[in-house]
Amino acid sequence: MFIPVNDVNRRSWIRYHYVTVALIAACILVFFLQVAGGEEAFNTIVYAFGTIPSVLFGAKSLPPELALIPAWLTLATGIFLHGDIMHLLGNMLFLWVFGDNVEDAMGHGKFLLFYLLCGVIAALAHSIVDPGTDMPLIGASGAISGVLGAYFILHPRVQVWVLLFAFIPVRLPTFIVLGSWALLQLVQSLNSNPQTDNVAWWAHIAGFASGAWLIRYFRYPHVALWDTSKSGSIDVGGLRLRGGSRNRKKDGDPR
Repeated sequence: MFIPVNDVNRRSWIRYHYVTVALIAACILVFFLQVAGGEEAFNTIVYAFGTIPSVLFGAKSLPPELALIPAWLTLATGIFLHGDIMHLLGNMLFLWVFGDNVEDAMGHGKFLLFYLLCGVIAALAHSIVDPGTDMPLIGASGAISGVLGAYFILHPRVQVWVLLFAFIPVRLPTFIVLGSWALLQLVQSLNSNPQTDNVAWWAHIAGFASGAWLIRYFRYPHVALWDTSKSGSIDVGGLRLRGGSRNRKKDGDPR
């Protein structure tokens, strides 16, 4: 599969992607806290702050020493926990590559809300699919999937540098990179057993879908969708192709 390393996409409205960097820093800091106390402390944090569907829906309850916050709040806190260093690094790489342009499209405050909302929707979807499981759901992948969904709608034609098979550098358009990623999540979700699989495929799908939908309402009014300008033009291979007013209305242009 593809490992993204960089996108050829400059920011237009913000000087720096503070929230994206802050989210990465927060996840790294929380992971250090998870591992600092050893295995027992690691498990305590995961079960206390990760989303456990059976606890979330009231079928079971945590022992008092683990019931540190309301179950509904774990839909958000679980976003900042990770299972191991590779889990953390993989998620942070995707957030670093794609997060800045999505933050650019909506601003700092709305991007933070968008990120958390996508993460909550993803965790809730996972819990609905497998409501009886006692396995905690942790990781930022649901929220980051929302970022990927938004990026896909904003910049499907932007070129992304990826490592093919983890070592061959290739530059591909977003619709291939993220489109194939989303398709893989769907295929895996249909062929996996949620009770034995340790990957929350439906959280990825729900996050991606929610991000693709919510970007229409979170973006700045002047930010166009589908790599179009206010004039309805599309950049394909360096050529500017113009569309009519019907196309502008269809792609969400506010004019």
